Amino acid sequence: MADIIQLLPDHVANQIAAGEVVQRPASVVKELLENAIDAGADVIKLIIKDAGKTLVQVIDNGKGMSHTDARMSFERHATSKIKRAEDLFQLSTKGFRGEALASIAAIAHVELKTKQELDDVGNAIVIEGSEVASQDIIVTPTGTSVSVKNLFFNIPARRNFLKSDNVELRHIIDEFHRVALAHPSIGFVLYNNGSESFNLPVSNYRQRIVNIFGNKTNEKLVPVNEDTEVLSISGFVGKPEFAKRTRGEQYFFVNNRFIKSPYLNHAITSAFEGLLKSGTHASYFLNLTVDPNTVDINIHPTKTEIKFDDEQTLYAILRSAVKHSLGQFNIAPVLDFDRDPNLDTPYSYKTNKTSAPKVEVDRSFNPFQEETKFKTNAVAYKKESPANWESLYVGLESKGNQNQEDFSSIQFETEEHSASIFDKDIQVEQSHTTYQLHNKYIVSAIKSGMLVIDQYRAHQRVLYEDYLKNLTVKEAASQQLLFPLELHFSTQDIEVIKQLKGDLEHIGFVFEIMSEEALGITGVPVGVPESEVSIILEQLVSDVQNEVPDSNFSASDLMAKSLAKSMAIKTGTALKKEEQEHLVNTLFACKEPNVSPTNRATFITMSVDELDKKFI
Repeated sequence: MADIIQLLPDHVANQIAAGEVVQRPASVVKELLENAIDAGADVIKLIIKDAGKTLVQVIDNGKGMSHTDARMSFERHATSKIKRAEDLFQLSTKGFRGEALASIAAIAHVELKTKQELDDVGNAIVIEGSEVASQDIIVTPTGTSVSVKNLFFNIPARRNFLKSDNVELRHIIDEFHRVALAHPSIGFVLYNNGSESFNLPVSNYRQRIVNIFGNKTNEKLVPVNEDTEVLSISGFVGKPEFAKRTRGEQYFFVNNRFIKSPYLNHAITSAFEGLLKSGTHASYFLNLTVDPNTVDINIHPTKTEIKFDDEQTLYAILRSAVKHSLGQFNIAPVLDFDRDPNLDTPYSYKTNKTSAPKVEVDRSFNPFQEETKFKTNAVAYKKESPANWESLYVGLESKGNQNQEDFSSIQFETEEHSASIFDKDIQVEQSHTTYQLHNKYIVSAIKSGMLVIDQYRAHQRVLYEDYLKNLTVKEAASQQLLFPLELHFSTQDIEVIKQLKGDLEHIGFVFEIMSEEALGITGVPVGVPESEVSIILEQLVSDVQNEVPDSNFSASDLMAKSLAKSMAIKTGTALKKEEQEHLVNTLFACKEPNVSPTNRATFITMSVDELDKKFI
């Protein structure tokens, strides 16, 4: 029998490796930025075109590569970071497996320009689909420039799986934020389609956070610092009152490497226990420094998940450090709940002597005297009693009789009593047609049995069709605010809101100003509370960034779904009888009453026969 096992060609092996390393343009951004950091650069530029599908270019001023190293960097498992297996547990750099450039070159057109500081000229290499097209000597600045063009040009199926430009750009910016936050001592610049989106100068950690997420972030941060033999913690957590409904601003860095850890995230959530509103998530930007021997960062292809030797100890230290910071800066409540801080003596009066109050009494006062004088600050009061007080009651009897005669001649107008179009018995029956169960379901009797409606999903369907109609007709009513509402968002979120501004105005929002970090709103849709506007826009931005408005979806449809989800009555809300009946009636007036906007059932029916079978 002939042999059937054979070695894969290099270009096929590289494409398979690329499937693990490069899932989307953001993966290329991550690998190239980490290579630039390992090269010792202090200024790194990232250039993006068409959300990375056309171009991803990273330019750094690091140490560069020689002619041979430039060529070897595209070979599989070619690395300068490790030489022995033991080196895997002493890593202090980003890339170490030598697969990034080889994998990227297998699925894109790559152009590399590099020069070392002591060399007069540099090298340029062009690779297309793992094949070297050219390698020349050129004049170029010190450092390295890597251009990745036409990603997945030779794998059309992978390219078709890429999301919309907005979604892919959001992933790129997320990776950019993670790398920039981990290295505040390096300057970063991001250009998107020719315009500068971020320019982050060298700064401290707090200023780097503010430069990325906006100036308003500064007042939201609480410093966290803890230094133990096992773990060193530094960074910031957000104040509970600024907690968001999305998990966007949550960053863990272990030895300057961004990681995802649900276990450590639970430690933060536990530290904030009792301080957060339901459904909100605290923000945190925490740097953890541990011994490299105690972690394994080679368990995941993208190196975003790592394994700790002693997770329980890290959990306890992290939770205690965050709770200590919240208490130290008076974020957490004090134990003396009955103490009123308004009764504390001001600092400026603490050294002053107090004197007992004095009360002056006029001991010569006689209330039975006809004429009495009260001496109060030289103001005299004279009491006079009329001598002919009996005359006050003269004629009262006659006046009373006269009034009685007048009342007898008065005629009262009565409203005509109109008979109800419904019978009294029917009205009583109708007032009991709905019943709310556990503040979650509305139960109603129907001819064949019983109807159970999920009030949250049902209200979503009603609002969704209303908003979709308003977006189409563009004639939604707006309620004007007495005072303009000023909201602050990050630069990235403001860009999303600017793209949606036209649709938001069609459903009732009125914008006064729109700067790089703030919004001025003077009008909101009818029925939207002013206190909910920030939450609604925040949820809308998150939905637009995370969901996929492909050819089957429109921006209007996505916006209507998001707004309906935010504005629908939540589970646990008690409804009056009139509100229950109105919700039922409006639901069955919808075009598709049986499903919510997310295609989940809004109600179920149970026939009398099904109920009878339950009692057999």
